[in-house]
Amino acid sequence: MLHLRQCRARCFRQFRLFHDTRTYTEDKRWPGWQVIIGIETHAQIKSRQKLFSESLTSDLGEPPNTHVSLFDAAFPGTLPKLNQKCVDLALRAALALQCDIQERSSFDRKHYFYADLPSGYQITQQYAPIALGGRLNINLPDAAAFDVRIKQLQLEQDTAKSTFHPRTQTSHLDLNRTGTGLMEIVSEPDLRSPEEAGAYVRILQAVLRAVGASDGNMEQGSLRCDVNVSVNPVGRPPGTRCEIKNLNSVKYMMAAIIHEIHRQRAILEAAPDMETASVPQETRGFDEHRFETFKLRSKEDAPDYRYMPDPNLGELVLTKERVQAVRDLLPELPWDTRKRLKADYSLSDRDIEVLLRVDSGREVQLDGEVNTLDGAVQYFDRLCIGGRDPKVVVNWMTHELLGQLAARKESFRDNHLSVDQLGELIDMVHSRAITGTSGKLLLRHMLANPSQTTARQTAIDLQLVAFQSPESMESNPSLSAVELRTVCADAIAASPAEVEAMRKGRKNAVNKILGQVMRSTRGRADAQAAKALLEEIIFD
Repeated sequence: MLHLRQCRARCFRQFRLFHDTRTYTEDKRWPGWQVIIGIETHAQIKSRQKLFSESLTSDLGEPPNTHVSLFDAAFPGTLPKLNQKCVDLALRAALALQCDIQERSSFDRKHYFYADLPSGYQITQQYAPIALGGRLNINLPDAAAFDVRIKQLQLEQDTAKSTFHPRTQTSHLDLNRTGTGLMEIVSEPDLRSPEEAGAYVRILQAVLRAVGASDGNMEQGSLRCDVNVSVNPVGRPPGTRCEIKNLNSVKYMMAAIIHEIHRQRAILEAAPDMETASVPQETRGFDEHRFETFKLRSKEDAPDYRYMPDPNLGELVLTKERVQAVRDLLPELPWDTRKRLKADYSLSDRDIEVLLRVDSGREVQLDGEVNTLDGAVQYFDRLCIGGRDPKVVVNWMTHELLGQLAARKESFRDNHLSVDQLGELIDMVHSRAITGTSGKLLLRHMLANPSQTTARQTAIDLQLVAFQSPESMESNPSLSAVELRTVCADAIAASPAEVEAMRKGRKNAVNKILGQVMRSTRGRADAQAAKALLEEIIFD
């Protein structure tokens, strides 16, 4: 009995040490309870070929079973050949997450029998992964920043896609995805709320995209999360964890965590003795329609998978020179980009987040190849060359350019406007060669009609050049202050009621007359100059 108590005491001290990694903060949604969350993220490696075969990776919408080699289909006698580009991309992710790269790693077979696994086992790195011990800094609004520890990053194969058809009561298998390279990134249980879990996944997604290791598209299945959740009364050891599988949306993941917290809490509170009560260890799914988790099966432990070293794959040996070569090619990481934009351009946090979100890994293509097209941040950097006001530039990018693209149901990837064209447009508005209204109209026209024509020439062709500007005098001498005065006089003559109101002291009545002037000139007139001219004519 004494020995048992000593064991329990040691176990309890171990759990208390575990809890001390984060300071407890009460959540008003579940007072008196502590939530512990860990996440296993499966990110599809952004490579042309699969992890152990020469088959090309597939995209959504491709015909089923068209990207399958004999090895993918588990034909007897076929052998795996490691795709070294997948290794390099995994190294990029590991270095960005500040992991300790292992000089030697190996592959294991994880056995289980299911229709989407033709060989009956999955090749993974359970016991000797490629990287260990990283961290990812999380910063939430109105909360102190903290690090989430990364336990390990390992390479593994993806499985086939199984689709159940209720009408025929049959399941169809598509082996296109079989053998596609994955990185499994396992966090330590350092998260304490659904919001922290959501922030972790979003930041991890941004990092993977920035280094080109994965496109991170959760809606397409290339980033999936398995979330481990446990609850316990404050001051007590951690509860039994339940795993929620295959969450492909941050929104659904947070909803699943919330439901699971309430479910586990209800089980413990309903028990006769909460001190000895426990939640059954289960693997659960998430119903996206009911926003509830549901039981899939009892949770397996490592012995159930019968792990064994893969006899067909030797050790993966990584030299210091190879790791350094990958490190030297790392692009700018999101937190470094954020600091630079803040320091160099004094941008607001909101504008920085918009640029980073739009960037979305555009600079890195398959297998880590550099894209010749600019991402949003590089596009912004080039626009600011020459002394343009960064705040004016970011306003045109985030509000006008992205707004016009969104209205056309396009993304920044579809932008055909060159840096020189948009830069010239901004300069023309700044110099009052065209008005802001005309600038927006010009931007809309140039997006709808892509060409190499300069913004200045397009503005002249569309007769958008402002009255009294040097460009208007050179291109059409008849557009002068005299014509602006004529337009104002016509507007005054057509608005006798507003003129009379102005002479009686209602100064705001000028705005209706000004609107008529702007319509007559199609926005080419400078609004302030036209307003001053209207007041001059009316009160003289």
